Amino acid sequence: MFDDCSVYNQVANTPEQAPRMLQAAFQHAISQKGISVLGVPGDLFEAKCEKNISSDLVFKTNPRIIPSEEEINWIANQLNSGKKVAIYCGIGASEAHTEVVALAEKLKAPIGYSFRGKMGIQYNNPYEVGMTGLLGLPSAFKAMHEADIVLLLGTDFPYVKFMPTDKVIIQIDDKPERLGRRAQLTRGFAGKIKDSLINLLLLIKINDNQDFLDKQLEFYQKVKNNLRSYVEDKGKENHISPEFVAETINQKANKDTIFTVDTGMCCVWGARYLEATRERKLLGSFNHGTMANAMPMAIGAQLSHPDKQVIALCGDGGLSMLLGDIATIKQYNLPIKIIVLNNRSLGMVKLEMEVNGIPDNETDMVNPDFGLLAQAFGINGINVTDPEKVETSIQDALAIDGPVLVNIFTDPNALAMPPKVGWEQMKGMGVAMTKMMLDGNFKEVADTITSNYKHIKEVL
Repeated sequence: MFDDCSVYNQVANTPEQAPRMLQAAFQHAISQKGISVLGVPGDLFEAKCEKNISSDLVFKTNPRIIPSEEEINWIANQLNSGKKVAIYCGIGASEAHTEVVALAEKLKAPIGYSFRGKMGIQYNNPYEVGMTGLLGLPSAFKAMHEADIVLLLGTDFPYVKFMPTDKVIIQIDDKPERLGRRAQLTRGFAGKIKDSLINLLLLIKINDNQDFLDKQLEFYQKVKNNLRSYVEDKGKENHISPEFVAETINQKANKDTIFTVDTGMCCVWGARYLEATRERKLLGSFNHGTMANAMPMAIGAQLSHPDKQVIALCGDGGLSMLLGDIATIKQYNLPIKIIVLNNRSLGMVKLEMEVNGIPDNETDMVNPDFGLLAQAFGINGINVTDPEKVETSIQDALAIDGPVLVNIFTDPNALAMPPKVGWEQMKGMGVAMTKMMLDGNFKEVADTITSNYKHIKEVL
C-alpha cells in the first residue's frame, strides 16, 4: 500500500536490522525529499536494541552536480544564438531564484513556472509570466509556444499537452531519469539547477533585443487585469466569488504564512491568487492528487512550525472526508485557520465530467453546518454567506489566538480554467444538453445554460 507514495518502504524483523534500516529510512527521506515508511512489529519494540539510535544516523549531504564542460558550452551556444528563449521552472529551481532571474535578465527571457515552483520563483521576479498547465494562465503557455528555445529547469511538469512540440527544448534536472519524460527534448542534462546556472551564466552574452520579452510581459499584464475583474466582483448572497475570497486571504495573511490547499478547485484559486513573498510556503498533494489533504497537512505544518501562521484552504468535499482531524486540532490547540470554500459540490469532479460530455451525477453535496460543527468540536466556527462580511471574518479569524474554521458559501458555478479546457467543457456541455433534450429534460437544459452563463461568456 505504501510503495506508490514512499521512497523507502521496509519492515524490520530483528533487533539487528532496526538501526540500520532506520538510518536507511532517514537517508532516503532526506536525499530523495520523500516519505520513508519503516514497519516495526509490536513484539520487536520489546527486544533489546543492539545499537543506540541517535541523530548521528542522519547525514545531510549537498553534492555539487553540474553538466560537463562540453554540455555547458553547448547550452550556452544555443542560448546565445539570438533566438527567442523562454524559461520554465519547477520546484527543483526554487533554490536558484537569484541565478534564474540573472539568466532571464541576460537573455531577455520570460519565466514561467509550475504550481510547485511558484513560491520559489514568482517573488521579486520582473520576468515572470505566471504558471501554465491545467491550473495555469494563458500568458506562460503563450510565451513557451512563441519562443524558439524553451529551457526547462528542475521541473517534472505533468501536463504534456501544454508543452510545445516544435521548439528546441533543453532540460536540466538533478534526476536524469526524468529527462525527456514530459517533452520531446533536443538535449537533456543532469545537474542541480543552482550549480549548473552558476557555471552557465559565465558563458551567456547579454541580449540587447527585448521585444519578445516586452510582448510577453504586456500580455501577462492583461491576464492579471482579467484576474482582478473576478476579485472586484465579490458575488452575492450564498454565491461569494472564490477568487475574491482567495485574494482577501492573500492580502490578510502574513508574509511567511504556510498555506495548504485541498486537491480540486482550492488548488485553482490558490494557484491564481496566493502570491509568493520568498518566505511563504504552499503545500498540496501535487504528485498524487489526494483529496482531503489540506487539513492534515496543516496539522503537520503547524506542529513543525509552531510560530508560523498556517492557513488551510479546504473544499467542503475534502473537509467532510476527514472531519475527525478537527478533534486533533482541538486536542493540541493548534492555531490553524481553516477556510472552507463551500461550493456545495465536488467542483473539480463535476468539471471533469462536463469536459468529457457526461452529465454531472452525484457531485452535489448535502453539507452540515460546518461553523456549528466546529463549535461542537470546541473551536471557533464562523459561517459567511454575505460577500461584504468576508474581509472582516477572515481578519477576525486570523487575529484569534487559536484554531478557527471559517465556512464561506462560494459560487458553485465559478469555473476558472485555461481557454482550451474551457472550449472542451463547452463541447462537453453541448453533448450533455443534447442528451437531456433527447430525453425530454428541457428544464435541465435551461438550468445548465443559466448556471454556466458566466463561464460561457468568459470563454466566448
